[in-house]
Amino acid sequence: MEAVRRLTPVPSEPEPQYKTAPHNIEAEQALLGAILVNNEAFYRVSDFLEPIHFYEPIHREIYEVCGKIIRAGKTATPVTAKTYLPDDLLEGVTMAQYLARLAAEATTVLNAADYGQAIYDLAIRRNLLLISEEMTDRAYNADVETSAQIQIEEAEKSLFDLAEKGRYDGGFQGFNQALIEAINMAGEAYSRDGSLSGTATGLSDLDRLMGGLQRSDLIILAARPAMGKTSLATNIAFTVAKAYKAEPLPDGHMKTVNGGIVGFFSLEMSAEQLATRVLAEQSEISSSDIRRGNIHESQYAKLVDTSNLMAQVPLYIDDTGGISIAQLAARARRLKRQKGLDLLIVDYLQLLSGSKKAGENRVQELTEITTGLKALAKELEVPIIALSQLSRQVENRDDKRPQLADLRESGSIEQDADVVMFVYRDEYYLSNKEPKEGTQEHLEWQAEMEKVHGRAEVIIAKQRHGPTGTVQLQFQANLTRFSDLARDDYLPTRQE
Repeated sequence: MEAVRRLTPVPSEPEPQYKTAPHNIEAEQALLGAILVNNEAFYRVSDFLEPIHFYEPIHREIYEVCGKIIRAGKTATPVTAKTYLPDDLLEGVTMAQYLARLAAEATTVLNAADYGQAIYDLAIRRNLLLISEEMTDRAYNADVETSAQIQIEEAEKSLFDLAEKGRYDGGFQGFNQALIEAINMAGEAYSRDGSLSGTATGLSDLDRLMGGLQRSDLIILAARPAMGKTSLATNIAFTVAKAYKAEPLPDGHMKTVNGGIVGFFSLEMSAEQLATRVLAEQSEISSSDIRRGNIHESQYAKLVDTSNLMAQVPLYIDDTGGISIAQLAARARRLKRQKGLDLLIVDYLQLLSGSKKAGENRVQELTEITTGLKALAKELEVPIIALSQLSRQVENRDDKRPQLADLRESGSIEQDADVVMFVYRDEYYLSNKEPKEGTQEHLEWQAEMEKVHGRAEVIIAKQRHGPTGTVQLQFQANLTRFSDLARDDYLPTRQE
């Protein structure tokens, strides 16, 4: 009898498995219905929820149209909204019927914020998936010139944009959105101390000329050595941090309402040296006395009290030397994500390095650095003050006040900067020209020294959004402190 052959059954192919991107259509419908029934629901989510966060394309359109109607001061209902939306939706369902169904099934407006937060979180998750897929693809298919470090920096930038702005894409935005942001900025300036559109530096005359430090601006602060540019930068940094106040937003983020959180990249001085300068300014004890320990008991007690107050100020210092513009950007993003950031200071520009490709040519390297700083200011939406050295050609002129042509090594500094400021102290140059004592020239020199003693000029040579001019300031060298000049007859230079 022939043996019966047992055939191994061929396994049937499993049903293909696939995953859809995270979404919740019911939450989107519930929120839109609540808005159509009671427009108050829109105001509970509009601070953080944008049309792009909706998964269903038609829901994006409905939300956007409702927003436009409400912002125009009108009432968004199924009747008013359908005018601005396509008539046909699905086979057998018109837009008017769908809007009416959304409104009819709407629940209380009290849940609107919860629905909005759920929609927002799911949109973030979808973008996280997109970023992870792009990271994987780039890791597998990277070209020779793209190092792993560059890929990490690109991924970090993508994650930062997603965390801060709730979206991962560039492209165009409607002019209506830009107008809303402009009106909001004007409203904030109206309600802020001093009616400034930007962050106050604490120097009244400088603030009056600049309107404060403007978001997304690259501000170059340049001078020859010993003029006090680092002192001015630390004065501004501490004043801004000391004035910091914030309030919570509906999405959980904190909104700065006064002052700001400051990041300070000190590429030349150590964090301890920088802290000593600020301590001297705040305690009114000479920095040289602090370093040498030449202080009495009451001054030491004052130093301790001052340092305890300073310890609570949101001023963060990175004193790593020789970092690249890419490393600086990555650390600044991390600071903003972890602590917050409203002002970034870099001391100083020429100590940064660019990529290896630009490293052979210093002009190209500096162009890459200034372009990178301007792009970072726009990305983080904070002002960046970058200190810069001036060329020695200043010393060869009779009038040693700096000019734009004195910026060292590259015209890109002037080109990329929104504001260029120079610090100048006539006292420094005059003190080096002391004539022989007992002569007429010495008497004249003394008279000139009295006029310029303790005075400094901040020359605004370029300001993209405002006038240029010169601001006179008081400078106390022993305390490394700049302050407003106490003169009744003084007014800063103005241009109509």
